[in-house]
Amino acid sequence: MLASIESAYTDLVTSVFSTPIAFKAWFASAAAFFAILQVLTGARIFGKLTGIVPVPPPRVNRIHRWSGRIAVLLTLPVAFHCVFILGFQTDDARVLAHSILGSFIYGVFAVKVFFVRDRDHPRWVVPLVGGTLFTVLALLWSTSSLWYFTQVRFGF
Repeated sequence: MLASIESAYTDLVTSVFSTPIAFKAWFASAAAFFAILQVLTGARIFGKLTGIVPVPPPRVNRIHRWSGRIAVLLTLPVAFHCVFILGFQTDDARVLAHSILGSFIYGVFAVKVFFVRDRDHPRWVVPLVGGTLFTVLALLWSTSSLWYFTQVRFGF
């Protein structure tokens, strides 16, 4: 059963990308782009970067929410491949760090969503948790996509 799912998945992603790893690298990079947009709009929501992000508050909130949704959606097929096809690996330090960080990403995401919805906490908690989520995603990206792009030359 798992072999047929892996085969169907591989056939689907290799219809556009050269390998499933290339697919993951590009999707993770797109998620990282939206994560950067999240940080910029989040800072604007908290009154920072008003000159750099000149979008007025009602629109910046909408951009912030949608960039987060898109970032999470882009990570789901990447996580599927990591969890169900590759699994937790300890081949070398980079792969081990990536596996450990990958184990935390959706837990940190759940904490961030909880604190965004809950109003019984100090105002500084949301930027702290959002920054933690961004840091974990940036480290995941650097231990996978950045490594891939520096090793394989864009892999279409």
